[in-house]
Amino acid sequence: MTATIWHNPRCSKSRATLALLEERGIAPTIRLYLSDPPTAAELTDALARLGLCAMDLVRTGEPNFKAAGLSKDSSDAVILEAMAAYPKLIERPIVFANGKARIGRPPEAVLEILGGGK
Repeated sequence: MTATIWHNPRCSKSRATLALLEERGIAPTIRLYLSDPPTAAELTDALARLGLCAMDLVRTGEPNFKAAGLSKDSSDAVILEAMAAYPKLIERPIVFANGKARIGRPPEAVLEILGGGK
């Protein structure tokens, strides 16, 4: 199985999700998204795979949320550009596998797309 994780090693949920994958014998491609931020197009693809809107993927409690001039009424396009510019705004971790994606909150949520159930 091929899987990719948008990972932040400083995040406990991200570390737990990576460990869960590894415990199941999955060695995902690890993208350190803070140093290798996704583009707005990649974020759009992630949202499609997640079945979410941009506001569902943004961390509204991050200081950059207000610094970027965002609000809960901001358009998806504006939010996507802000997440691309300030990757700390992206909810984490995100695992991609089998053409789908899941946010690892809780980490077990990613099992749905790995064929392991939830």
